[in-house]
Order: sequence, then structure tokens, then C-alpha cells
Amino acid sequence: MIWNFKPQSRAYKYPGHKEAVTCVQFSPSGHLVASSSKDRTVRLWAPNIHTVRAVPFCKGESSVLKAHTAVVRCVNFSSDGHTFITASDDKSIKAWNLHRQRFLYSLTEHTNWVRCARFSPDGRLIASCSDDKTVRIWDITNRLCINTFVDYKGHSNYVDFNPMGTCVASAGVDSTVKVWDIRTNKLLQHYQVHNAGVNSLSFHPSGNYLLTASNDGTVKILDLLEGRLIYTLHGHQGPVLSVAFSKSGDQFASGATDAQVLVWKTNFDKYNIKEIVKLQQKRTCPEAPPHLNDIYPKTPHLHTSSGHSIEINPMFELADTQTFDPPIIDVGANFPYCRQTKALHTLNKYERNDNVCNYPMPPLASSVEGQKEHPLVGVQGALPRSLSNTLEQIVDQLNVLTQTVSILEHRLTLTEDKLKECLENQQKIPAHASESD
Repeated sequence: MIWNFKPQSRAYKYPGHKEAVTCVQFSPSGHLVASSSKDRTVRLWAPNIHTVRAVPFCKGESSVLKAHTAVVRCVNFSSDGHTFITASDDKSIKAWNLHRQRFLYSLTEHTNWVRCARFSPDGRLIASCSDDKTVRIWDITNRLCINTFVDYKGHSNYVDFNPMGTCVASAGVDSTVKVWDIRTNKLLQHYQVHNAGVNSLSFHPSGNYLLTASNDGTVKILDLLEGRLIYTLHGHQGPVLSVAFSKSGDQFASGATDAQVLVWKTNFDKYNIKEIVKLQQKRTCPEAPPHLNDIYPKTPHLHTSSGHSIEINPMFELADTQTFDPPIIDVGANFPYCRQTKALHTLNKYERNDNVCNYPMPPLASSVEGQKEHPLVGVQGALPRSLSNTLEQIVDQLNVLTQTVSILEHRLTLTEDKLKECLENQQKIPAHASESD
């Protein structure tokens, strides 16, 4: 189904798959929708909505791709929109040409069902996870597995790259979330904040936050800079199957077995997300950009759920922003088809308790609703004044260091872009010289 966020708008239903749909994704251009299903097929839809006599209609036309011999679990587009991949229970990952709708090649080193496969932001790598308890990194050029991360406790349900393409995060059935550095093949962070298996995750466009969905019925937000859980969201009445940030990072959506899709407002960034994403996208290019590959990661450490996170139950403070339930239009042979449903919730306000947040916020994370931050509230009363002053000075110095590192990283990115431009110009010099001769 495709929803429109406008009030009193229609929702369009696309029948076609013979069994349950496992994954849906828009192409980067937004002109196509790909879906995978338990019927072993992948469908490409063109959701063209047009108006006839002031009534919007939508054609449910689709093309069917058949190559897998078992359930297709996942579909994902490359950033340039030329290629997409599918992951299946037949233990394979298959790549497809979007424009010709033709099969390209298979990646077949997994020894069990492949749950998820995702492109890196620059489109040069693929990350996949399988029931064989491995997370694999694939080189598209050579079509080979170049890295393998093994987890002996359980398999992963979902895997994805961070926006910079330097790390991958995995969501495990053992209720853990792990972040790996693919440059050094090291485990950076290990979160154990859920009480049941984790089904899905999504990076914020800034790369500083990670959204997770679990069978325990909660959605959690992790601060990757501080390495801690900051929000626990209670909105669903059953296991949460999927979560995703919007492209701008202003909103995120969650879907669960309670037949509801909730749309939330992030509400925790005071900086312009579009500018941040624009700066970070400068590093995403077909050629390998220069970066500090020799930086050794932090020692792996466990992050557990503690009293420093905030739990939010929107059912006590949320109102449905849609005054009327939107009708659902069945785009198929039985058109029209309508039923009542509830689709959109917006979290208008986060209540933040300063007594809980005992850590300094990073440069991209600000206090909500304009409240002033007190990094050591709750500690000062139990410590001598001199020690409290010393700790406050240390916190201030850490904030300055964090801002300095952020500035240095920005300057390094600009230097890398300038270096790349110089190298490209240098390569053009011989060509101009030969033309002049």
C-alpha cells in the first residue's frame, strides 16, 4: 500500500503478489517501487497517479522478475538507481539491472537463508546477513566476499551501512545491536537494550543516531556518539517489524504486527539536517576517497539498558492528526475497494527529564523544547563543591574537544574533495596536451 500524508487523502492498494509481501522500497528517483514476496517473485511497480474528472486514479501495473527458488526476503536499490539486489531463502543474493530488468549475477557464499542485503552509500559494496550467523561484506567489482563477521550467539535479521559507508550495524535475534568497522574488521559497539529479538534498524542521515525495532514491542533510539540509549518509544501493541528514518531525518516510521504504521517526529536536532547531509555526501563518490584507514577503533564494550534513557508512550499524549480515516483504493481488478484504517501518528512533544540525562550531549544532539542542559545534575549534591567544579571543567573541555574534532573532520572532508579535484584536473592535462599537438 502507498500512503499520502495529506489529510483526508487516499491510500492505494496494489494487489499482485500471491503470498505475503516481505519488503518494499522506492527507487532513488521515486518513480518505481520494488516489492519482494514469499511467492518467490520480485515485482516492479510504477505508481502513476492521474486525475479523471477530479478523481485521482492509479494504475496497478507491474513487471514480475523470477530467479529465486525460495522466499525472497529483501530488495534494495543502489544509490544511482541503476541496480537493485534481492536476498532469498535459497541462500543467494542476486543483482539486477533496473532499466533492462535483467538478472546480472549471484553471490552464493552464505550457507543458510539470507535475511537482508543492502548496498553501501557509494554503491561499491554490499552487506548481507544470514541464518548461518555471519554478516558478509561483498565487493561488487570482483563479486567476492571480502569481509566476514561471525556471531556465535545467533543470526542477524537486518543489516545496513551508516551514511558514511565506513560501518555496518546488525540487528540480532539475541536482542543485540552491533556496529562493526569494515575498514579494520573490528566490533565498535555492542548494545543489549532490547528484551527480545531485534527485527530492523535505521541510521539517521547525520549518522549519529540509530533507530531499532524489536519483538518486545518497543522502538529505541541509540546515540552512537555517546554510546547509549536515549529514547524508548511505546506505541505499538505487538512486535515491531520495521523502522526507517525519512530522507531528511525529520521523521521516522515504524510498522508492527498490530496492523499499524506510526509516523513519528524526530524532534531532537537543532541543526539543519539538510546541510549536514550535504556535507557528508561529498565523501560519497565512485572513486575511493582518501580517509584515515589507520585509525584503530575503540575497544568493544557492552551497552546495556539503564536508567539514563527516556521512555515515551505516545498513547497517553498523542492525538491522531487525521480528522478522517483515509479510504483505501484497491488498484486492481476489484477496484474500487475501501476500508477504514488508521495510519498516521505524530509525536508532538518529547518530555525530557534533566535529572535523567547525566551526560553532555554531542554537537548534533540538543536538549528538547529549549531546556538548558545540566550534565551533572543529581551528582553535585553528593560531591564536594571543589570536585563538582573540577568535573564541570572536564565536561566543558570535552565539549570543546568534540566541537574541535567535528571542525577538523569538516576541514578534512573539504581537503579530500579538493585533492580529488586536483587529481582529476591532473589527469586531464595529458589529454589536452595530445589534442594541442
